[in-house]
Amino acid sequence: MSNKIQAIRGMNDLLPKDSALWLSLEETIFNLFISYGFKNIRTPIVEKTDTFCRAIGEATDIVEKEMYSWKESNGESLSLRPEGTAGCVRMMIEHNLPREGIQKVFYQGAMFRHERPQKGRYRQFHQVGVEVFGADTAKIDAELMAMTHLLWQNLGLKNLTLEINTLGSAEARANYRSVLVDYFTQYKDQLDEDSTRRLSSNPLRILDSKNKDMQSLINAAPKLMDHLDEDSRKHFDEFKAYLQCLDIPYIINTRLVRGLDYYNRTVFEWTTTDLGAQGTICAGGRYDGLVEKMGGKSTPAVGFALGLERLVLLLEAQDITLGKSPLSIYLVALGDNAQIKSMQIANQLHHALPKAILYNDITLGSFKAQFKKAD
Repeated sequence: MSNKIQAIRGMNDLLPKDSALWLSLEETIFNLFISYGFKNIRTPIVEKTDTFCRAIGEATDIVEKEMYSWKESNGESLSLRPEGTAGCVRMMIEHNLPREGIQKVFYQGAMFRHERPQKGRYRQFHQVGVEVFGADTAKIDAELMAMTHLLWQNLGLKNLTLEINTLGSAEARANYRSVLVDYFTQYKDQLDEDSTRRLSSNPLRILDSKNKDMQSLINAAPKLMDHLDEDSRKHFDEFKAYLQCLDIPYIINTRLVRGLDYYNRTVFEWTTTDLGAQGTICAGGRYDGLVEKMGGKSTPAVGFALGLERLVLLLEAQDITLGKSPLSIYLVALGDNAQIKSMQIANQLHHALPKAILYNDITLGSFKAQFKKAD
């Protein structure tokens, strides 16, 4: 076993040379969200394990095998957050925020999942997400699409595709689940190990399988659109009409089901072909029953999360540089009196030019050495 000190596999450092891009990206995102009336919130990185189990679903991959969990001395199970929505919902219920009217919030921070690390998929990753509590119209769903669409434009990103679907009401989804189970049970011998397991626990996820040998079977499966309730169908039609009036192109992906159990009605993903297998940049949807399921009053809700690591990879893949280079100043001084004077000048410049980057040489080297550093 090596004694070399290093980060945990799949958990990466942000180096000084990369921080400017991340800061500029976060500033662009936050300013846009604030302009749409969203307010920033912060929730703990650690929650009770039961919070995630109740929200995400016991039969999901995240809860079954991807969470970092442990037991406290009192026997209570805690977990690092694998996503942001569950903590937001817990906060809304605990502080009874929906009573104050519609809540539009955004969050940012590290999430943790025990996955096989690869490019664009890490065990510690960073998300920015938005949640809207208290609005059930398709208009707010469309506003989120307009906001993300504008974000891609502000960042200069191209080749992003909006994929949408509707999962219907909880009742319609339960009925469709039974239809799917009946269908796939007939072909159980053709299912792979993951799909066989999901047949009894989460059959909708079979539709999301990437197994090439199963695609013809999946394509022939019953369609959720044929089992929608009338209210969900109307909501989806209104959502599409808003997208059309906003000139936001989209495709309907009937196999888009998302990996979390709390979704209903609208679900969506922004995807790109520029990052290979990890092509989902932003994803979300409605979860109208989640607040009530977790102990609060019935509250419609919708939201999404976007992955910062993947956004950075996409910016690099498309050779995009964010922001203008700020004014840089390098102060050179030689001798004790000059060093004192340089501190006074640096302090004055920081007050006069707050956005400038100022380097006050601290090496006390020769003029030649200091000028070399300035270059």
